Amino acid sequence: MSDMNNPKVAVVTGAGSGIGRAVALELAGAGWSVALAGRRAEALEETAALAGQGAEGAEAPKETAALAANGAELLTVPTDVTDPADVAALFSAVRDRFGRVDLLFNNAGTFGAPGPLEDLAYEDWRTVVDVNLNGAFLCAQAAFRAMKDQSPQGGRIINNGSISAHVPRPHSIAYTATKHAMTGLTKSLSLDGRPYNIACGQIDIGNAATEMTGRMQTGILQANGELAVEPVMDAADVARTVLHMAALPLEANIQFATVMATAMPYIGRG
Repeated sequence: MSDMNNPKVAVVTGAGSGIGRAVALELAGAGWSVALAGRRAEALEETAALAGQGAEGAEAPKETAALAANGAELLTVPTDVTDPADVAALFSAVRDRFGRVDLLFNNAGTFGAPGPLEDLAYEDWRTVVDVNLNGAFLCAQAAFRAMKDQSPQGGRIINNGSISAHVPRPHSIAYTATKHAMTGLTKSLSLDGRPYNIACGQIDIGNAATEMTGRMQTGILQANGELAVEPVMDAADVARTVLHMAALPLEANIQFATVMATAMPYIGRG
């Protein structure tokens, strides 16, 4: 839990919808100052509005500062995580506004177009890799640099993995490959961050009710070739798990956590 008189500062990517929005709201509700990052400015403003606030004004043409209902400060920064200049601008804006970065929830991601491997266009593969892996690296690197250089030194990075970091779905090679790579990113960040009091963990999420998982509730391809409806959980359940991971002292770390709809076909998948 953040000290309301000295709130900790979080950066949440993909904060305009889904898991990112739920986590941003949970952190703000717990007293964190939160920088909301994502491609769509309007969606970020909607997330800020859901925190029960009204905009105070603009710090720069792209960035809008506001207050949550409990006084936690919010900063919306439209960002394309695949663009190194955009990512650098995001973390510069956060440091200018708040002075430090205590948490990165590295969440922005895309599933891509599902379909047979042999029909996957290189452009579609590249899009998923650029967002899920390259974007995650760029944000992690920028957060790492900030956490290493600030005083007091340190912070925490939480990467959004997936059940697909463990087992694939049919027709998901790009998404599955990037989520397996996310696990390697998490482990390397954990090791390289030790000298600087930077902790890194990963939350592997299954079937949270978001725009991305809408197909789960109408029928999705299974390993045996059948279509089946799958159970989903509330995204708020994921957000509470992220908050728990974030609230630990830096001397403790949840390295990997899996949170999923209890009855989804993960245990025994395939």
